[in-house]
Amino acid sequence: MATQNSTFAETTELCEECEKSTPHDVTIEIQTESKKQNNTEFSREPYRVTECMECNEMTAKRMNDA
Repeated sequence: MATQNSTFAETTELCEECEKSTPHDVTIEIQTESKKQNNTEFSREPYRVTECMECNEMTAKRMNDA
């Protein structure tokens, strides 16, 4: 389960799939990490999600791991 909180302006980033800098759509999402039903509110973490606008490759990085 993920909820989309905000969207940044399109940015240029290195795409590992394209092997070059390409425009990316960048969002911040709150994702639930626990598969258990009880106490899921304690397992939600912010993720930085990027999508390459050329190849549609999507990556998500847990922001607390930065």
